Amino acid sequence: MAVGGYDGSADIGSARHPAVITGAAESFEDQHRARVRRYTIIMAFRIPALVLAAIAYSTFGNPWIAIAIIAASIPLPWVAVLVANDSPPRKKGEPRLYAARTPDAALPHERAAIEADPHPIIDGSIADR
Repeated sequence: MAVGGYDGSADIGSARHPAVITGAAESFEDQHRARVRRYTIIMAFRIPALVLAAIAYSTFGNPWIAIAIIAASIPLPWVAVLVANDSPPRKKGEPRLYAARTPDAALPHERAAIEADPHPIIDGSIADR
């Protein structure tokens, strides 16, 4: 066996198993395809729900069961859009990007408009410190 336990027999770096050298995210096309697939799957439940409502009405003769099934299918487009627009989940070791700033590190436009330490006025002009 070679150094590090790798004897060169695996096909790492080939077309089937490309060598990954960065932590790059999956491509936009792959993300889009996954989102469209999630949206389609969720929206595909609407038509069977309408068919199920018709079958329930004809079987039980009770319109409330059919109305309940239809009412349950009403928020499906909203849920489908929310799920499809959701970003892919972060990987386990991926760092968080948000870093809270302390008041000392505030940007100039974020500082208080009225400062606690007034500027001294000498002869009608603001004195330099």
